[in-house]
Amino acid sequence: MRQVLFEVPVRGDWNLGLFSAPGFGFGILLALWAVLGVFMLRKEWKSAGGFTSDFRWAIAWWVGIATAIVMAPSFLPEKLRLFGYGTMLVCAVIFSGWTGAARAKLVGVSPDFAWDLAVKIVLAGIVGARGFYILQYHDKVYRGCVTLRDYFLATINLPDGGLVLYGGVILASLTFFLLCRMRGVHPLKFADATVPAVFVGVAFGRMGCFLNGCCYGDACDLPWGVQFPAGSLTWNVLVQRGFLDPDSPATMLLHPTQLYSSLNGLVLAALTAAYYRYRSGDGSVVALALMTYPVSRICIEVLRGDEMGQLGTGLTISQLVSLGVFGLGLILARWSWTHSDTRLTSPASPEGSGPTSATA
Repeated sequence: MRQVLFEVPVRGDWNLGLFSAPGFGFGILLALWAVLGVFMLRKEWKSAGGFTSDFRWAIAWWVGIATAIVMAPSFLPEKLRLFGYGTMLVCAVIFSGWTGAARAKLVGVSPDFAWDLAVKIVLAGIVGARGFYILQYHDKVYRGCVTLRDYFLATINLPDGGLVLYGGVILASLTFFLLCRMRGVHPLKFADATVPAVFVGVAFGRMGCFLNGCCYGDACDLPWGVQFPAGSLTWNVLVQRGFLDPDSPATMLLHPTQLYSSLNGLVLAALTAAYYRYRSGDGSVVALALMTYPVSRICIEVLRGDEMGQLGTGLTISQLVSLGVFGLGLILARWSWTHSDTRLTSPASPEGSGPTSATA
């Protein structure tokens, strides 16, 4: 695991080997921004054809960034940390967005719409995932909170990876269907083409879980078992639960369930992409995703050690939700098969004509 990938000093010099100089303020970043600005503003001058309003806006934007670099030591912490979990979430947005934009062309939808949709559903997914986590662990999240500020900070605090995937999927799905309807895009037709992008995002997100140390597995003695060091999130939880001695330098060998989930995401991305050409009707690929992911999730949950049984059962909350999602997949699959005669039609509009080219 590696919760913090690296730290960038805001105050003080950066050691670049041959020389040292301040990074922020009047230093390295400002010099690089100045060099970039020469090329950027020169190109904008030619494009705008003189001192137009567009060129003035480009200058204002450049000056604003330069001012922020100079003033950074005054309002930023001493060091900026790049967290592994957050980095993988950004990668999830980039690579799932790229996958979705590329596959959107299959149904005549503009890649620009796909990118816009990707950003919005990711934001909705984070809100939903956090909300589901708070609903499930509200006693833990708000323990010790007294003031409204305490409750607010506890709500947005994610140092423990406090997100539940299913909560994110539910709200992101609702956002997806709403935005598609608002833009006149057939949601099931578009979803069939782009559902592999969701699993690409899952793959990167679970890599973030591994770097963070959350969603860890149960004890094992397999050659690929992993250990988390003392002071890590996993180590702290196992010590608190009494499964690990406080003097232990690391955890026992654990199933790398985060990596299992990441690999599962890649496999399902490939499976749904391959099945697209054989689908029987709109919604068929989504139905396949809704049936295969819950089965794999239930199996991986068996190997996880961070969740306990819920509602008087031996099943975790994610396993219980998985059963419901699987049933929804069966219903959608049956509907898709019975409506396959009129659903599979090629988009009539030419590529790049915009999102309305996939209406139905």
